Amino acid sequence: MMRNSRRVLRATTAVLLFAVAVGCAQTPSTDPTSDTGESTKRPPTSSKPTSTSEAAVEAATEKLRDYYGTLDSLRQDGDGSLKSMEKVAVSKQLTADTLYLEDERKKGHRQTGDTQLAVVKAQSVSLDNSNPSAGKVPTVIVDVCWDVTDVDVLDKSGKSIVAASRPDTGWTRFLVANYRWSDDPTGGWRVASGHDLKQTPCKGS
Repeated sequence: MMRNSRRVLRATTAVLLFAVAVGCAQTPSTDPTSDTGESTKRPPTSSKPTSTSEAAVEAATEKLRDYYGTLDSLRQDGDGSLKSMEKVAVSKQLTADTLYLEDERKKGHRQTGDTQLAVVKAQSVSLDNSNPSAGKVPTVIVDVCWDVTDVDVLDKSGKSIVAASRPDTGWTRFLVANYRWSDDPTGGWRVASGHDLKQTPCKGS
């Protein structure tokens, strides 16, 4: 993937470089914990989930698709409000993405084309909401194979800054968390962190 886009996807690494806090109401002070160490357009749902865990997976994966769509939109439109990231991300991911988008806008960089999600696969789900203040909240771990074949990044002059050697597909593992589970078990999911996976690239969408 292009050098610039990889910075978005490697949010866990990025947040170590940008060790700051984002002062927004939805951002918790504690990162979520976990018990386990296609196109951005949503596909039609064929059936309703049959369990609470399945409903959580469905809601979390839908939020992940929204997350990619929001990132694409904000990178394409330099005037879009960065506060819209609060609707799809939280914790480390929100901090890293917000700082990254601000930096790209200062440089005058603009994205064209949309990221496609060739594979979105839930790996595990935990509905433990025993201690939200300590980060013990419901989480879903999701692996995504992204495809940026149609994505370009332009500088101020309109020239592409994408390296010719970039891989167009790759895998990222995300932790999607719900800090508002008690009040909003469906709509409270947010992407909390992510890291790239070293595995065979999938076929593009």
